[in-house]
Amino acid sequence: MTTTSFHLRGNYAPVTDELTAYDLPVTGSIPPELNGWYLRNGPNPREDSAHWFNGEGMIHGVRLEDGRAAWYRNRWVRTRSFTGDTTEGPETDLTASVANTHVVNHAGRTLALVESSLPYEITSELDTVGPYDFHGKLRTAMTAHPKICPESGELHFFGYGKAEPYLTYHRADAHGELEFSRPIPVPGPTMMHDFALTSRHVVFLDLPVVFDPATHVGMPFRWDDGYGARIGVLSRTDPAGDVRWYPIEPCYVFHVLNAHEVNHEIVLHVVRYPHLWREGSEDRLADLWRWRIDTRTGTVHEEQLDDRACEFPRIDDRFAGLDVRYGQVTARDALIRYDLHTGAATTHTFAPGRTPGEAVFAPPNWLITYVYDQSTGTSEVVILDATDLRTVVATVHLPGRVPQGFHGNWIAD
Repeated sequence: MTTTSFHLRGNYAPVTDELTAYDLPVTGSIPPELNGWYLRNGPNPREDSAHWFNGEGMIHGVRLEDGRAAWYRNRWVRTRSFTGDTTEGPETDLTASVANTHVVNHAGRTLALVESSLPYEITSELDTVGPYDFHGKLRTAMTAHPKICPESGELHFFGYGKAEPYLTYHRADAHGELEFSRPIPVPGPTMMHDFALTSRHVVFLDLPVVFDPATHVGMPFRWDDGYGARIGVLSRTDPAGDVRWYPIEPCYVFHVLNAHEVNHEIVLHVVRYPHLWREGSEDRLADLWRWRIDTRTGTVHEEQLDDRACEFPRIDDRFAGLDVRYGQVTARDALIRYDLHTGAATTHTFAPGRTPGEAVFAPPNWLITYVYDQSTGTSEVVILDATDLRTVVATVHLPGRVPQGFHGNWIAD
């Protein structure tokens, strides 16, 4: 590749081989209760690409069982655009997907996701099954950040598009049956990457990054100073009812840490950018904020919690939408774990030249992440004690490099 774009150099650069390795070497001891798969998705372009977000999806997976690392695999998600089997243009074919952003498991299906298209189902061996449209019921794209309610088992998600209805909310039951869909009125084709779920509400982020095919940033979106910014709140008990909107200061949020209810307030923790892809302005990094939505007064109290740049916020997903106490984010060379009740934070800083990715929570008390080691050009799976980030309990040595990527999950047996 001749380009010098950041996403094609260093550990952002794609890998060219699909590997399979068994009985991986381990330093330390893998907790014996960790029986399952750690899967992570990310862009891995086969040729030059204009933006990091555009590369074809590749899943990297490690199988842990009975205290050992049974195998590692990396596989491209073989979507119809990957194999060249599409019959329509990518503007109209929701199966023309790169499936490069997330991988989630619900109702026995593991889905590779990107927000512009339908999900793709994969097997536990990382083979591609094919596009999944909830038995023909899903007729929009699907967000890469669906939420599973820990109490009902329901899957809540949305899809956005370039034409009206610009935004559609969906809900599937605990068995994976799509049982409800409705449009959410927004003024234009906004890029909504994430949203939030509480025990009683669905929370939408209508922010001023909008579709514009004439943009030249490598993505067909731009900042719109005239669009405004607001938070939408929809009752889960009346999902066909009105959405209540609350104005906020213009900003952009790729990722929500969590949201929960406290009496008449909705408390929302997000990783917030002051602006994104704004013409004439250099993009700034994001940090952790808390929004308190007062549903009685219609106001939002906005508060910055830390000035350290971060991304990829995660919690123990068994408590999604509830008043979870701890959440972690990834910084350039560290993991930061916040006590959301007290404001305290603990940090695990990696040695120079070692770069972590998103850290996911694995019950009962573990954090798992891929770490790239610049000195060796290889990657490892690092397992830390979530109650004491100073402690690395195990390091799984991989046969190759795992490029910087996006999101994943621990999928327990």
